[in-house]
Amino acid sequence: MRKSAVLILVLALSALGIAACGSDDSTTSSTSAATTETTSSAAAGGGGSTVAVEADPNGDLAYTTGDLTADAGTVEIDFDNPSSTGHDVQIDSESGDNIGGTDVITASTTTASVDLEPGTYTYYCSVDSHRDAGMEGTLTVK
Repeated sequence: MRKSAVLILVLALSALGIAACGSDDSTTSSTSAATTETTSSAAAGGGGSTVAVEADPNGDLAYTTGDLTADAGTVEIDFDNPSSTGHDVQIDSESGDNIGGTDVITASTTTASVDLEPGTYTYYCSVDSHRDAGMEGTLTVK
């Protein structure tokens, strides 16, 4: 009897998880990668925004912006790396714990979403010694 109850619970949770992945009615608009502008969106659960991050187009170990702002909630990171040097964008909490980020890309764009509460976060490139070379910035979430 107990095994049946556990099995039913697991199946119910699995079905709920699959249903949650079904569709996304949120809409976002892109922003210029060279600015620190954010765009609010109707993200599920309320709040959230989109931040645009661009790696230096010449391949330097730098982003084109240093300080970003976003609204609390689901924050979409639109990352553009026009150079042939591989870069990513990772987000660390105030305590230094990695919260999430993008894949490493070269000469392309990618997007990642992270759920963020109000506070100050560090974003950086996790490739080799890029962060040590100064490829990082501050993300303030309001």
